[in-house]
Amino acid sequence: MNFTSFAKAVRAELGQAQRYAHVVRVARMADRLAVRHGEDSSKARTAGMVHDLARLYSAERLVAECERRGLAIDAFERANPIVLHARLGAELARERFGIEDPDVLAAIRFHTLASPEMPRLAEIVYVADSIEPGRTFPARAALEELAFRNLDAATIGVIEASIDYLKGTGRVVAPQTLAALAAYRERSPACPT
Repeated sequence: MNFTSFAKAVRAELGQAQRYAHVVRVARMADRLAVRHGEDSSKARTAGMVHDLARLYSAERLVAECERRGLAIDAFERANPIVLHARLGAELARERFGIEDPDVLAAIRFHTLASPEMPRLAEIVYVADSIEPGRTFPARAALEELAFRNLDAATIGVIEASIDYLKGTGRVVAPQTLAALAAYRERSPACPT
């Protein structure tokens, strides 16, 4: 399937213009970051386009679809089922679009909570999802600039911004996100953020 047909199929799958516009912006940002950091831009663009396939599902549907596929659901995910859209989205990408590339699937799987062991493509999509031009949080522009200089530092910065946002709104931070921040800080203690 060529990219135009793929994009049309993603748009039909999402069924919402606003969500589609977001995934297009993420795909474009991921493409640019991949080129800058020597990664496969086609894989980055593909992961960006399909990263939110399950984002508009209800909490009940997310849980039911994960259970139907035998995906384990931890206590945090049960209490905050919206985060399941990332793992379920990877399954939907495989089922509906035939995506089998492990790097692309990991990028989809980790784009919401992060992970201590993200492949480079997953880092790119994780960061691109947060810094795409439609986002409006105060540190977005600085994180975008940083992402093109130092992807590890930008990953740390995005995780920190996510944690700050969650704490500022009285939400609980996922254990996976805290573990990812600790791992990235340990690996890159001198990264400027």
